[in-house]
Amino acid sequence: MRAHVVYDSAYGNTKSVAEAVAEVFHSDPIPVTDFRPSDLLAGDLLVLGSPINGWRPTPKVTELLSGLGDGDLAGVKAAAFDTRVRMFIHGDAAKKMAQSLKDHGADIISEPMPFYVRGSEGPLRPGEIEKATRWGQSLLEAAERL
Repeated sequence: MRAHVVYDSAYGNTKSVAEAVAEVFHSDPIPVTDFRPSDLLAGDLLVLGSPINGWRPTPKVTELLSGLGDGDLAGVKAAAFDTRVRMFIHGDAAKKMAQSLKDHGADIISEPMPFYVRGSEGPLRPGEIEKATRWGQSLLEAAERL
């Protein structure tokens, strides 16, 4: 199993989370503009991350997802995360990404995961990198079980 930790980041917060998750898999995170879905093989893991942008994933992540065809992710395990401000009302980019990944045939192996930033530009709140590492470890364990 290869892990592809793909992200878009506006202020570096989502990139930091992607780096912590990718480290668990001994891989490098991939900016969304550099990712090629054709690199995915059945059995691979795709972890997709985005900051919340207007209540949804960024346009670059949305473009990646909308460019996938039906069944393009068949046999691929997947999970999604977002970075967000802790507020009473906020968007849920991770949930939208996870649903899109599932709609394109991926097997979702984790609930969508939020990571919190201070203010609109960050930095990440204390403990979020450790949370990302723990989540990455849980993804590794789930992917190996399936």
